Amino acid sequence: MRNIKLTISYDGTDFWGWQTQPGYRTVQETLEHAIAETTGKRSVLRASGRTDRGTHAVGQVANFYTTCKLDCETFRKAIDFRLPEDISLPDIQDVAISFDANKDAKRKRYRYVIDDSPQGNPFMRRYACRSRFRLDVPKMLSASRPLLGRHDFHSFETGWPNRLSSIRTITHLSVNRVGDLIWIDVEADGFLYNMVRAIAGTLINVGRGFWPEEKVSEILLAEDRTVGGPTAPAHGLYLMRVTYD
Repeated sequence: MRNIKLTISYDGTDFWGWQTQPGYRTVQETLEHAIAETTGKRSVLRASGRTDRGTHAVGQVANFYTTCKLDCETFRKAIDFRLPEDISLPDIQDVAISFDANKDAKRKRYRYVIDDSPQGNPFMRRYACRSRFRLDVPKMLSASRPLLGRHDFHSFETGWPNRLSSIRTITHLSVNRVGDLIWIDVEADGFLYNMVRAIAGTLINVGRGFWPEEKVSEILLAEDRTVGGPTAPAHGLYLMRVTYD
């Protein structure tokens, strides 16, 4: 028996998220079908986490068990050949039988992409949140500073309260302009439901001048989602990488 670790990239536009849902096209179901066609046996993927409908991934990670004897590169090509164009496998590795892509994840990094160009870029409409107002990136960066470190992020959790705790540790948070795009990069030891999208929506309000920079601290301390900014659209969000120590 082998334990196979996959690194997965996908355009989330036409998927109903990661997790298998009967009657809907999902990343998990599509991948499991391609693996079954390759090995002749159904395998269940265990992912680092679930992404929502419309969310993209550059470095999602999942693992599964198999008795297939193909070497890793041949195996990768065989699975990739059976995948649609909106999913690819950049890497495949044999890992320890005990490895669990979800439980063993130490940190994840997400990127939220905003297009605030004056005229708008129609080619980015599925891959970046559109802002019709030019955003003040230095203000957004300054406002984000209080979010670094270990806090209760309940004010940035939407719709699906965490079962145990809303305390998380953000180890990296940056806001950068790249031409007419803005990248908000957030790395943490774990994320609450819609946490990055809620942070992005809040920082967009600061960047537009709706709120002062100090508002972010007030929202964080309130531990109340109703005082926070809007949840930014899913299509601007990318799972960039998962770190395992």
